[in-house]
Amino acid sequence: MDDDRVTRRRVGATEVRRANRGWWDADADDYQAEHGAFLGEVDFVWCPEGLREADARLLGEVTGRRILELGSGAAAAARWLAGQGARPVALDLSAGMLRHATAAAARTGVRVPLVQADALALPFADAAFDTVCTAFGAIPFVDDSAAVMREVARVLRPGGRWVFSVTHPMRWIFLDDPGQGGLTAVHSYFDRSPYVEQDEHGVATYVEQHRTLGDRVRELVGAGFRLLDLVEPEWPEGHEEIWGQWSPLRGRLFPGTAIFVAEKPAHG
Repeated sequence: MDDDRVTRRRVGATEVRRANRGWWDADADDYQAEHGAFLGEVDFVWCPEGLREADARLLGEVTGRRILELGSGAAAAARWLAGQGARPVALDLSAGMLRHATAAAARTGVRVPLVQADALALPFADAAFDTVCTAFGAIPFVDDSAAVMREVARVLRPGGRWVFSVTHPMRWIFLDDPGQGGLTAVHSYFDRSPYVEQDEHGVATYVEQHRTLGDRVRELVGAGFRLLDLVEPEWPEGHEEIWGQWSPLRGRLFPGTAIFVAEKPAHG
């Protein structure tokens, strides 16, 4: 990408939504071709470090639970949850990604309800779900992630769990370089300006948001959640696969993923 097509600037909500829906629709085929094998078709992988829900059990008991997967992409996690006896619903903004979810359902025979909708306006009743989760979906791609937290709190029953993984906020200070160039701090951790890729007219085509660890905690608390855990997966021995900026070189030095485990209190 040309340097003049990449910037950090404030972007309005409408431009953010249009850019990211268009980008994921256009990139869906390439994304699945590159990462589909790693993610699996009926599996729940939390992050490029390869942490699986089958091992981590961050969602707690899932059998019989109604679970919403936000930013589901091709919905591999939702299909895995269905295989564990859960009642999942997979939601994504991108028709391109949901097209892959439909194709994977046909290949595997594991079908879950698919919903195309915006995480900022979830089309579900209050207290409709026992659990909400997302692996790198929705949260980094909306302009008002605090509003998503409030929407999640609304659709969760009291006592329900909300678990989401995002790029570790400290990664924001480095370039997206899996090699030596990605080991030098070049940006301020406290600069919340979004990362923006734009076309020749200066119109955003991809937008990713940055929040600090403290910002995320305040978003959760502000929405009424109680933080149970913050998981920073270590890079596992023998894992040599590079995924974008994630690599063995960087992963052995500092965290690449943060997974927030939160609960909506059973009583107000």
